[in-house]
Amino acid sequence: MAMSENQTTFPPVRACIFDVDGLLINSEDIYTEIYNNILHSYGKPDLPWSIKAKQQSRGRQGMLQLLSWAQLPITHDEWTAKISAQYHLFKTCTPLPGVPKLLSTLSSHTAPAVHTAIASSATSTTFAIKTSHLPDITAAFPPECRVFGDDAAMSEARKKPMPDVFLLALGRINARLGVGEREVRREECLVFEDSVAGVEAGRRAGMRICWVPHQGLREVWTGREGKVLEGKSEVEEEGNERDTGVMLDEELKNELSKGRSHLWSEDGWAEMLISLEEFDYAHYGIRLKGH
Repeated sequence: MAMSENQTTFPPVRACIFDVDGLLINSEDIYTEIYNNILHSYGKPDLPWSIKAKQQSRGRQGMLQLLSWAQLPITHDEWTAKISAQYHLFKTCTPLPGVPKLLSTLSSHTAPAVHTAIASSATSTTFAIKTSHLPDITAAFPPECRVFGDDAAMSEARKKPMPDVFLLALGRINARLGVGEREVRREECLVFEDSVAGVEAGRRAGMRICWVPHQGLREVWTGREGKVLEGKSEVEEEGNERDTGVMLDEELKNELSKGRSHLWSEDGWAEMLISLEEFDYAHYGIRLKGH
């Protein structure tokens, strides 16, 4: 079997670093709606997940890939302006299943306390629009522990799938530790991601991964989840080849289709969940108050 829960001993998780879009809130579906609105205005079909998967979390480069596929008679700046004109749709964002409880638990019910940070390719401006009506989400992250694509520290940093944004987030966490508190090491960090590029970025950062993909993305990678969890999906896409050695056997695929919620990389560093409702605190050594 290509994936299994590895018995490697890891240190307890002391910090959780979160992506935002499609992980905490349903904004990926709204982005898809916005993209399709623009595509339809030019007589183009809906954006398929096979293309969106290559665009997610990759900043300008990812958007250029989308535009190359769409073959629209507009520039990148014109495309982004059309997206900005529909930002009002983000005011309807809602938390994804399991998110409010997870954030509340990490923020107030862990002992020792687990540090939290945001590491997103999106801008701080769009984050404010998407979450202005969701105070439980914004309250879970100290302002100084939020790294966005328009952060000054990201001006010369590499975008996902490179690890820079997660390493910056860890630096922010360590900068605000209490007196006498030991710095958080990379292997003590758990990255929560929905995108393929984000998983690879987290692995390159030397951090553990909890991958919670959108159903559409999951379908694109069905049978190849091992590549994503190993952080090797970019290599596969660049070579345009599928390694049958990481294909899931039919029994496991059937279990997944019936709602199986856990898949693991062979080395135990990365896990795939269907929903954050399934998150297992104990597995990551996160102790809850009163337990």
